[in-house]
Amino acid sequence: MAHGGFLRQHSDDPEYSSHIIHDYTQADLDPQTRAILDYAVKLTLTPALMRESDIDGLRATGLTDQQVLSTVAITCVFNFMNRLADGLGVEIPEGREAIMGQWLSDAAKQAQDWLLTPQPALAS
Repeated sequence: MAHGGFLRQHSDDPEYSSHIIHDYTQADLDPQTRAILDYAVKLTLTPALMRESDIDGLRATGLTDQQVLSTVAITCVFNFMNRLADGLGVEIPEGREAIMGQWLSDAAKQAQDWLLTPQPALAS
């Protein structure tokens, strides 16, 4: 949810942000950005299928080797953190499930205020 809030906060187009969050393939992206996202999805879902041609595809869009490495590292760290949270049973704080459901199914505007408003600390 934090990533979606950040995207909406820094975008002037809530519909575009929603497309990126929910299904980037429906967004009007430049070829380089689409290639990066396609690569990240493949690395996330089917890492054993990665080939040198996947990296060549990123380079063909103009990415440098440093940018390719950054793409791989960011994807890996994001996946690691998600698996860490899932593996430890991290759950959405009580009372926020409805907002999470709304955020996943409604327009980005619905949850934007909640995402960007500081919340009181949760009792332990």
